[in-house]
Amino acid sequence: MKTLKLFGMARALETQLESKQARELSFEERLAMLLEAEALERHNKRTTDRLKNAKLRLNASVEDIKFKAGRGLDRSLLVSLATCDWLRDKRNLSIDGATGVGKSYLACALANHACKNGFTALYLRAPLLFDDLAVARADGRYSKLFASITKPDLIILDDFGLSTLTADARRDMLEIMEQRYDNSSTIITSQFDRNLWYQLIGDPTLADAILDRFVHNSYEIKLKGETMRSSKNKN
Repeated sequence: MKTLKLFGMARALETQLESKQARELSFEERLAMLLEAEALERHNKRTTDRLKNAKLRLNASVEDIKFKAGRGLDRSLLVSLATCDWLRDKRNLSIDGATGVGKSYLACALANHACKNGFTALYLRAPLLFDDLAVARADGRYSKLFASITKPDLIILDDFGLSTLTADARRDMLEIMEQRYDNSSTIITSQFDRNLWYQLIGDPTLADAILDRFVHNSYEIKLKGETMRSSKNKN
């Protein structure tokens, strides 16, 4: 079993050999238990790998999200998002609100949940992403980096709009949205209402093209309330 890398089955067999109750089961029952253990082992490894590759900024969980009064978080919408149907339907999500209200936590919680349900994800800070793409364009890594951004089932573009996009960044964002449109899902978090994103993008024509591909089939969450950074519960 170990030679065949059936480590879950090997550990389960060792447990069976030490268990009198297991030895009293039929061959078919014991085999079923071994196969179930191997399937669980592989599922857990795939989940661990997906979470590692997602590079999430926060270890966040949808179960720990707080629905405080006046926060602007719709419980029914979150329950719907937790089904992951929006990912199967290739829909997007924008989360906006002031600094510290929990935008990144919510985005990471949804990505964490997605990974546990079989989807791939990737966390990206928007300002650093566009800087990285600019450097990659100069040193020949652009195609590889761009492919890594467009491939996951879900990406998070966190802190979008902290500065007006450059001409290259606008084109990069358009290409990202174009490649992901109807193929995968994107979460964008921002301190600014998405009605202001046209100004932040900086070019009306490209802004129309970018936002048309994102907003067309997206959900929107507007978080409110005081900052949660100073509290113990930052979610």
